[in-house]
Amino acid sequence: MRLDVVTIFPEYLEPLNVSLVGKARARGQLNVHVHDLRAWTHDRHNTVDDTPYGGGPGMVMKTEPWGDALDSVLADGYETGSRTPALIVPTPSGRPFTQELAVRLSQHPWLIFTPARYEGIDRRVIDEYATRMPVYEVSIGDYVLAGGEAAVLVITEAVARLLPGVLGNAESHRDDSFAPGAMANLLEGPVYTKPPAWRGREIPEVLLSGHHGRIARWRRDEALRRTTAHRPDLIERCDPAAFDKKDREMLSILGWEPDPAGEPYGRFWRRTDGVEQ
Repeated sequence: MRLDVVTIFPEYLEPLNVSLVGKARARGQLNVHVHDLRAWTHDRHNTVDDTPYGGGPGMVMKTEPWGDALDSVLADGYETGSRTPALIVPTPSGRPFTQELAVRLSQHPWLIFTPARYEGIDRRVIDEYATRMPVYEVSIGDYVLAGGEAAVLVITEAVARLLPGVLGNAESHRDDSFAPGAMANLLEGPVYTKPPAWRGREIPEVLLSGHHGRIARWRRDEALRRTTAHRPDLIERCDPAAFDKKDREMLSILGWEPDPAGEPYGRFWRRTDGVEQ
């Protein structure tokens, strides 16, 4: 995968040189290019922003530097053999970044990130490049940062670990929270390692049983328990068909029951009355 980031703070992307992402770069699995947007400015002050049309506080990033930068990045990528780029625009007004979207992005051979500052990038830039490639406007949460570089780091790490060969064990992400398949819409339960007893606290006995079926059931039950406690909205969005008989029994114990009538906003389960958390 080729990954380009255009930013006014290239030093913010230094973490891309460490951990799994850094190792993937060293092995040639991830080809990362970080570009300074100010290299495409045309005045002595290297201006990248201006006041917004219509008035109001803040500044807006200008079209010219962004257009020239993206044209240059695209030309270099095509010249070196890269094809089918996708543009990733980190923004609080974008679609939520999820594990499902991370999987989708990991299937693109080339990602170009445009982390903005100030009030964002002039909208015409996004509309222009949407005619040339897929554009993903992505939010990592319901809050506002000083800039999009932190979001680039989050998205890159989530995507890079899904690339073939990046993780030491290819099965490591199968049971992750939100992983497609059995863990979709569920949080991963608690995990334990040696020693078996620490400060008077022992690990659950089932994990020492060697019984793979019981262990798998325990992990599934703990995932349901944690999800209902921390993210009940995920359970409400689930299709009841995603739960087997044992899942339904555990959900009943946790205070949930199937709603045969359904609900108008896709909520298929509801908490029963009289159950203490």
